[in-house]
Amino acid sequence: MNDTPIRVGIIGVHPDQGWASTAHLPALKALPQYHVQALSHHDASIAKTAAEKFAVPLHFDSSLALVEHPEVDLVVVSVKVPRHRALIMQALNAGKAVFSEWPLGVDLAEAQMLHEVATSKGLASSIGLQTRSAPAFAYVRDLIASGYVGEVLSATMIGSGIIWGDAMSEGYAYTLDPLNGAAMVNVPFAHSIDGLLHVLNARFETVNGLLSNARRTVRMTETGVERPLSVPDQIQVVGRLTNGANLTAHFRGGLSRGTNFHVEINGTQGDLVITSPVGYVGIGGTRLMGARLDEALHELEIPDNYDLYREVGMPAQSIAIGYARLATDLRKGTRLSPTFADAVELHRLITAVEHSEGAQQRL
Repeated sequence: MNDTPIRVGIIGVHPDQGWASTAHLPALKALPQYHVQALSHHDASIAKTAAEKFAVPLHFDSSLALVEHPEVDLVVVSVKVPRHRALIMQALNAGKAVFSEWPLGVDLAEAQMLHEVATSKGLASSIGLQTRSAPAFAYVRDLIASGYVGEVLSATMIGSGIIWGDAMSEGYAYTLDPLNGAAMVNVPFAHSIDGLLHVLNARFETVNGLLSNARRTVRMTETGVERPLSVPDQIQVVGRLTNGANLTAHFRGGLSRGTNFHVEINGTQGDLVITSPVGYVGIGGTRLMGARLDEALHELEIPDNYDLYREVGMPAQSIAIGYARLATDLRKGTRLSPTFADAVELHRLITAVEHSEGAQQRL
């Protein structure tokens, strides 16, 4: 692709709700590298209203019409996970580059298939692992690479799932079916562990996982009806990384009155701490602290060249940074943004965690 704006078609846009309208569209509108050319929704009236609200030239009630339109270069799939496979295949068969929300598929096999098809067709792919783009995470990755903590010894992560707690909205009820691939282990935990591994520039060599339920039911906020909490609300993972460090993580369903997100990285010469008031980085802001040698732990200011696109606010900021990297990849052939290959690797890790049952898995 040359330097003309990349024309984007987004599948799954509602004018008043959803990740596409709250994150993707504000991010894309802030980037001159892109032009949002088309959107689709299965309800024609909703598609029309969304197009008018966001000043998008083309709107469709058919995803196939969108992916086959000659004025669409990049297809963005922003719908529930069970629909990813069919929609991504439509886009790939139409010869289009694809950006898919994470998770790529409902399971590892589906993700592998989509990656293989994209690769066989020579088409660019990108996956929405935006925690990698969060300013604090990007800066810490470079601090570690520059030797701020010395040799990394260990990393610890505590997180909250936000939902999968005492109560949830009916809109999230589909996440209670493990076959939909959208439970806590698949979404907030996966996003967070991927971001931390990216920061450490390492992968798991071996991993132990323990998934369980502290709660047996969850209350639907609209009706008060109690439903079985049929996916784990407790995730504990410990493993050894390819750089020799140990990593321990614990995610809990719902929100805590104490710590909702805390990452601590310990090294031979220093320590780094990332915290957030909510369990999902990029929604409620982050705080970065560090210390090396004889220093006391203190706040670290994130340089402006990492804290990009602040004007779009949260949660769109990390999405915008990711899209800027993707534009460079599409135009110059770089490898700055995560691809379907990275998605397969993360799916493989989640599968190992789900099947370890306390027994060590080698990756």
